[in-house]
Amino acid sequence: MPEPESLSENRPSMLARLMAGITQHAPGETAGPVDDTPTPDDPGHPEYHRRQRAEFALTRWTAAVPYRYRQATAEHPAVQAWADRAAADIRDAGILVLHGNIGTGKTHQAYGALRRIAEAGPFNFQMIATTAPDLYGLLRPGGSEKGSEHELKRICKIPLLLLDDLGTEKLSEFTEETTTRIVNYRYNESLPLLITTNLPIKTGTPSPDLVTRLGDRLASRLAQTATIIGFDGPDLRRTLRSVS
Repeated sequence: MPEPESLSENRPSMLARLMAGITQHAPGETAGPVDDTPTPDDPGHPEYHRRQRAEFALTRWTAAVPYRYRQATAEHPAVQAWADRAAADIRDAGILVLHGNIGTGKTHQAYGALRRIAEAGPFNFQMIATTAPDLYGLLRPGGSEKGSEHELKRICKIPLLLLDDLGTEKLSEFTEETTTRIVNYRYNESLPLLITTNLPIKTGTPSPDLVTRLGDRLASRLAQTATIIGFDGPDLRRTLRSVS
């Protein structure tokens, strides 16, 4: 049965009774603002979610990397800078070309660059890493169950692409056309492309170089957007074998 109106009006509200109880038990305390800002370890904090994205990206990176390169890190400052640009905005990175003698650490640095991007925790981390001979083998008729045109479109559009050992494939009209389509698409869409090659960039001699291999048109596009880094020194693989 409802209380008479006069009684309910005179009875203290529940909040008033609660505050009175707090004052009685802690007379020296006054209510103040509560700091409920999340810390980096709490959901809702940007760093927490960046770490979650990085963990997911590193899982993808590990799945795509050959076992030998799963400890790869990017030590070269210019390679690190390229990776940082790609992590911040994938369309600002451009093309990275690592060239030099066999065994000077180009592939290690390339996989390290992709790892550095993954560790930054980008919002979208997708990569394909392949050697040039494997790429052209996949794209030849019968090389893929899904069809060569499907695979070519996937390779063109993937956010991060590593084309390792460019120049070791047998040169043909097919490989030249395929390379042109990949580089042109990624150039036009401002998508990063990471290339390693044993070929010199330009020698001025009859010996093969990257410009001759790609043609003047693609070489011009590389010159406009590429970061080109040379690696000198002895074959590290032979040095390690002789030491062991």
